[in-house]
Amino acid sequence: MDSLATISLSQQKSIKKRITAVLLFVVIAYSFVYLQVNPLTPFVTIPSVFKFFGENFFPPNFTGFSSYVSLIVETLLFAVVGTYISAIISFVFGLLMAESINPFAPVRLIVRFIVSFIRNIPVLVWASLLVYIFGIGNMVGLLALIIATFGFLTRSYAEEMNNIADSKLEALKATGASPIQLLVHGIIPAFFPSWINWTFFSFEINIRASAILGMVGAGGIGIMIQTNIRLFKYKEAMALILILVALVLLTEFVVNKLRKWIL
Repeated sequence: MDSLATISLSQQKSIKKRITAVLLFVVIAYSFVYLQVNPLTPFVTIPSVFKFFGENFFPPNFTGFSSYVSLIVETLLFAVVGTYISAIISFVFGLLMAESINPFAPVRLIVRFIVSFIRNIPVLVWASLLVYIFGIGNMVGLLALIIATFGFLTRSYAEEMNNIADSKLEALKATGASPIQLLVHGIIPAFFPSWINWTFFSFEINIRASAILGMVGAGGIGIMIQTNIRLFKYKEAMALILILVALVLLTEFVVNKLRKWIL
């Protein structure tokens, strides 16, 4: 009987896998049909794409590099200021959102709703909305970065704080420590490594986001990439793209060194 039951369970799993595979195939096939897209087209056009890039984007033109320096610094400072402000605000809201720290359920629900709403709106949408409010300029890029980073960091901080509160604060609570003492002597010291990791990770993301925001008129190196592409100056645009890639790689290297040095 046991062997029959085992066989039956294995057959059921096999049937479920087959049904899942068929449903997945049907969904994918219907998506191509609905979108009127030939699945072979991307593969057929790959040679043309490489040819276009080879003829128009290479070799990159770095003759205007001196004029790009201010844009590179601007992009970097966007990420620095945006991450710094977001990290401070997110820490406060993370405390309010953490279930094991904030005992007031209505406050937690309100904060969670606000953070979820902000977090589910892409940074480009925020930038586009802010451009209509403030016009084109650096303030738009900075505000969009702060808002988007706030949603990401608050959720990350709150989850880390919950883990700390569940596992490392029982001794302090047993001694009758006040909420302020729990925060100063328990949460902040235990949370510091996670705060460093998440904040630095967010900074790396914001370097890329700063360039993307520039493409909607929010300042930084992205606006020059977009301008050159619109003016068909592809070689100049390629030079800026390579500079951006180098900036991102250098940032990751420096951030990793700083993280190891601090922690």
